[in-house]
Amino acid sequence: MTTRLSAVAPLPRRLARLLFAAAALACALPLAPVQAQVMNDPVLQAREALRKRDRAQLASTRAAALAANHPLAVWADYWELSNRLSEARQEELDAFYARWPASYLEDRLRNDWLLELGHRRDWVNFRAEHPRFKLDDDREVSCYALLAHHLDGADVKTEARAAWLAQRDADEGCALLATTLFEAKLLGNADVWRKTRLAVEAGRTRLARQAAALLGDDVAGAVGELSENPQRFLARKGSVRERPGAELTALALIKSGTHDADATATQLRERWSEQLPAEAAAWVWASLGKQAALKLADTAPDYFQRAELRGRAPLELDLPDETLAWKLRAALRANNGAGRWQQVMQAVNAMSAVEQREPAWVYWKARALRALAEDSQDGAALIAESRELLASIANPLHFYGKLASEDLGQPLVLPPAPPELTADEHAAAAAHPGLERALQLMALGLRAEGVREWNFSLHGMGERALLAAAQLACERQVWDRCINTSERTREQVDMAQRFPTPFRASVVARSREAGLDPAYVYGLIRQESRFITDARSGAGASGLMQIMPATATWTAKKLGLDYKPGRINDSETNLRIGTGYLKLVLDSFDGSQAMAAAGYNAGPSRPRRWRVGPALDAAAWAENIPFNETRDYVKKVLSNATDYAAIMSGEPQSLRARLGSAIGPRDSVPPPVERDLP
Repeated sequence: MTTRLSAVAPLPRRLARLLFAAAALACALPLAPVQAQVMNDPVLQAREALRKRDRAQLASTRAAALAANHPLAVWADYWELSNRLSEARQEELDAFYARWPASYLEDRLRNDWLLELGHRRDWVNFRAEHPRFKLDDDREVSCYALLAHHLDGADVKTEARAAWLAQRDADEGCALLATTLFEAKLLGNADVWRKTRLAVEAGRTRLARQAAALLGDDVAGAVGELSENPQRFLARKGSVRERPGAELTALALIKSGTHDADATATQLRERWSEQLPAEAAAWVWASLGKQAALKLADTAPDYFQRAELRGRAPLELDLPDETLAWKLRAALRANNGAGRWQQVMQAVNAMSAVEQREPAWVYWKARALRALAEDSQDGAALIAESRELLASIANPLHFYGKLASEDLGQPLVLPPAPPELTADEHAAAAAHPGLERALQLMALGLRAEGVREWNFSLHGMGERALLAAAQLACERQVWDRCINTSERTREQVDMAQRFPTPFRASVVARSREAGLDPAYVYGLIRQESRFITDARSGAGASGLMQIMPATATWTAKKLGLDYKPGRINDSETNLRIGTGYLKLVLDSFDGSQAMAAAGYNAGPSRPRRWRVGPALDAAAWAENIPFNETRDYVKKVLSNATDYAAIMSGEPQSLRARLGSAIGPRDSVPPPVERDLP
């Protein structure tokens, strides 16, 4: 947020985050229960004072909560001190830590205070505070910490470069770190240009300008100009005579490619490709390949191939993992769906060591080896390596683990239930102060705060303690915490916790009434709302099946249901409308569960466009979904559904069967409902 508190300087990131959370919470939850309690509960009064930015009322309600020994007084205390942190002294922070030792808000406030200390350049107190920051999960704090280590004489070059390149927002801490190291010649011009390329391609103009400013205000100004209108920049100032000119020209081409990759490729081919330095030209080609792949264009693999070569000499490019992922996806679509498997191999092998271990890339590398074995003299060795890779990720608990198991001919057998929790384990979870505070917050309607308390409380727990905490949430019907907590275990897996079946009679009845597989509906609800009946997304979708208001009205009319918008969070109404709509979407995609899940998440019109082109293996089609959220959603919904089917039937299931046959252009006339399906 960019608003101000009375008598306070412009909001730093920590306070903007605090107020944003309060405002988001006010939008995301039903307000009536909270408003009814505000007059009587000092913690809710404090939250309301924070929302209204009333400092005097916030101080008063904080004092009342402390005086009454309110079980959630720590939150009022935190809001009041965070509200004036720019004016606070170290002694006040120390007193807060002493009042609330080992609590979530002790650690949260220390995070906020470290940002403030970095802003003040108070390295003495920063050095004392940072080792006590338990979660240590704030990138800007990490940048300040690296800077403090550098000032102490430590060698932080490698770690600092990685942290700066990974920075996604133009924050002060990472910018100060980069400036200091650049002036010390520990970061060079090549690092700055790389950072600027990444930011321009991602559309983060402010971040790009911040990085480019290390090379001078004129360079930063040019980056702003080319970001605003890359073609005008190329026409007026495109140049390859010196390093800055060539780099700025490459940046303009990268930016232009985010709008029209194919037109920019023509321009690059006809004029700039041979004039630019080989590495810069190759990066531009790879960037165009990524943009074309995002559009599912069949030109993408060729753009990536151009990036690999300059003349006859192969180039060793250090491309970002995200670009390489799109190179792999484009290669899966190439050759009219037959794939360019050598390009898949190249993409995976060029990824960072950490990224190469991701199950998705292990799986597709294994598939590439199997395909390449057909025409290789070393076919047997390639097949053996493929099977070894599949075996390394085979696991019934996630999408690619399931596919790997099935490719190896292994049935998808659910893990056995862990031993029953003991009375002492139950009691320890129930007595945990952080978990209890979390449940109290949620009961007051402060779900966002409760979730943060809960997640912090899990930090450092062993598997049995996690299972006990998950069971506590299940018993209280806080299904999202039940599922998310249980998913943290690795050795002791309780499928009943991970895949609960609340509202079972209604879900099964409404699914069958609509003509749907109840396991598919459960898989979708688990991903949509985690069974929180009053869940509401930022876009306005509501209830168990996260239905948009306009979609609910349209579906009710289509199905002839008596419906009033105020009933959207009623579980029966939500299920009836949600399953009815899902069935219409599924039918419009000829029964493809993958396409229907994509349509449910992103709107039916998008997967209609995404099916245009070659017929693809359904897993390859899902991997090529251009939206990160929808791609992840489709995989999880189908994996969830497979698990629910196994739990509900007691029989092994097949994800491959649920994915269905190849996905490509429609062969038949679309059903009438497709014309107006929202």
